Amino acid sequence: MRSAVRRTVLITGASAGIGAALARVFAGAGWDLILTARRETPLRALAAELTGQGAAVTVICKDLADPAAPRRLFDAVKARGLTVDGLVNNAGFSRTAGFLQTDAGSQAAMIRVMLTAPVELARLFAPGMVERGHGRILNVASLAGRMPATGGDTLYGPIKSFLIKASQGLHLELRGTGVHVTALCPGYTLTEFHDANGTRAEVSAAYPAWMWQSADHVARVGYEAVEANRPSVTPGVMNNLLAGLAKHLPDRLALSMVGGHARRLKRI
Repeated sequence: MRSAVRRTVLITGASAGIGAALARVFAGAGWDLILTARRETPLRALAAELTGQGAAVTVICKDLADPAAPRRLFDAVKARGLTVDGLVNNAGFSRTAGFLQTDAGSQAAMIRVMLTAPVELARLFAPGMVERGHGRILNVASLAGRMPATGGDTLYGPIKSFLIKASQGLHLELRGTGVHVTALCPGYTLTEFHDANGTRAEVSAAYPAWMWQSADHVARVGYEAVEANRPSVTPGVMNNLLAGLAKHLPDRLALSMVGGHARRLKRI
């Protein structure tokens, strides 16, 4: 359903995958866009595509691993005279070599991009949404955040678990203000994410095609959930079954289950 009033959404990590798919879904629903990521070339290509469909698109390249980036992004938006009615915290990556084998700087960047930056961006943009009585905050978490942590990719699940809990808390805090907050928790999704972290061959061999979802499907589910003001959403019946199973299993069995997952991916 297209919005009667054109509003503007800021999407981080919009250069590919779920971020780009969300940009297309928001544009199709009548939103204008502010796209940000580290890589300018794919952002410009996506902006040209969406501009051709009638959306006004602004590109602002920032690397959220830089501690100063959230404030600089906020200031850049303000300097352009733009109003952010929606915020999609999607930027993210993982490192699967193991906690002790991964460079400490890379681990710090993961925490800044996927934990600190979403919190800071919500803190910067949410007050204006509350003041105007309308807003949408969609935090792209992961099914991993609903499961026990996986050895090898040690920080990813805990970071996403934090993002889910923080989204739920903010959802409750902003209830009645017109600002909707939702955590989107996709499972395995067909994007370049696993190419970037070097696990494409392993995950493709470990899991059948029916377990994978398209980025477009995940994006549509996320958009509909934040419009409906659901505190969290996990696309896919099987993903919800897996999360429910992990939640109710004793810790010993749950850890054994995810340990088997890590061994299939040759992480531990």
